[in-house]
Amino acid sequence: MLLAIDTSAGTSVAVVDGGRVLAEVGSAETMRHAEVVGDAIAEALAVSGIPIAAFSGVAAGMGPGPFTGLRVGIAAARAFAFGAGKPVLPLASHDALAFERYRAGHAGPLLVVTDARRREVYWSLYGGVDEFGIPLRSGGPGLSRPDELPHRDVPRFDAAACSAGSLGVLAGLTHLHQRAFAKDEALYLRSPDVTPSNGPKRVTG
Repeated sequence: MLLAIDTSAGTSVAVVDGGRVLAEVGSAETMRHAEVVGDAIAEALAVSGIPIAAFSGVAAGMGPGPFTGLRVGIAAARAFAFGAGKPVLPLASHDALAFERYRAGHAGPLLVVTDARRREVYWSLYGGVDEFGIPLRSGGPGLSRPDELPHRDVPRFDAAACSAGSLGVLAGLTHLHQRAFAKDEALYLRSPDVTPSNGPKRVTG
């Protein structure tokens, strides 16, 4: 039983029991993650009717995604997991997108592409799935301009948001079949706009 949270684009929260999505709440809003995520968690819990004590962990989408929105979801996942005394299960959001596409019937190589803003895109390359249906990433995540996107000969999937339901189902399969989870760190792929100060500037008369 997992709570899954992803804010790599919009905001998506789901309650997943094995391969079943019991509840999923989402918002396409890309600028109000902090305002939306708390209510989305509360609604998903209410709809599913699952008590917090019943959860085994919290699946967290680690991006790639813009700095502010992505860290809101990761912080929410970590806070919920800490309060519930459960582990965080980190996964690349692109892996969940690829998983969803393959489950819909795609076969063979796949290039997952999402909006990185500033006239750039994030991308990840997949060669297919393993025997359990878990996507096999062979390149990326990367960041590039749209006209410099690599692997143009591979079928491309442009996604507007990542489903927390797919993220949670993939997390369950990853745990069940003892596959490696992602590193527990956000995939920003670019430096934040705000940087630490180098100290006070000298002022002359």
